Amino acid sequence: MDVAPLDPVRERAILDATLELLSEMGYDRMSVDQIARRARASKATIYRRWAGKPELVVDVICNHFDMDTPRPCDTGSLRGDLAELVGALRETAERKHTLIMGLSSTLVSNQELARALRAHMLTRDLGGVEALLERAAGRGEPARSADTARLAAVAEALVWHRLIFVGPPLDDAFVAEAADEVLLPLVRAWATEPTEPAAPAEPSQP
Repeated sequence: MDVAPLDPVRERAILDATLELLSEMGYDRMSVDQIARRARASKATIYRRWAGKPELVVDVICNHFDMDTPRPCDTGSLRGDLAELVGALRETAERKHTLIMGLSSTLVSNQELARALRAHMLTRDLGGVEALLERAAGRGEPARSADTARLAAVAEALVWHRLIFVGPPLDDAFVAEAADEVLLPLVRAWATEPTEPAAPAEPSQP
């Protein structure tokens, strides 16, 4: 289906309205009529740009929903930077908690939305975590063998598990515990993993 480009201001209003309604009522209860009213746009305008509600929400998730990892500031130590990372992820999770919960059941039942989100997660920017590890390695701390994507995933899992299953507070004590008892030992363990021994050289021919 060919789509017609919209004025950027009008498109932004529609995307913002979609995000607001997703947070307030979830995907299933949200309608294109409600999006149009909230954005002060006509349904015809929306359907000229998107085929329907699924395509609009996929666009919001993939292109207008910031899922990149934060870039923690340089504290001068690996431990401090890891704590900064957890703190930044905590702020992001608290800000987007309602939206994520509004989408959670739909992501189970609607495979189109689930595939779109997974595809976006594979291409997101992990530069903040990469920079954190590079700084640590430059200081001589054991971080060279750490897996950037796995470290980001573990840090995010700690925050979201606490927020959804355990509950508040996500306070400074939680941040310190996550850095000291999980992330820092994990990075150090990766750094001390034995490497595969080199294959023996072939004997030279006389």
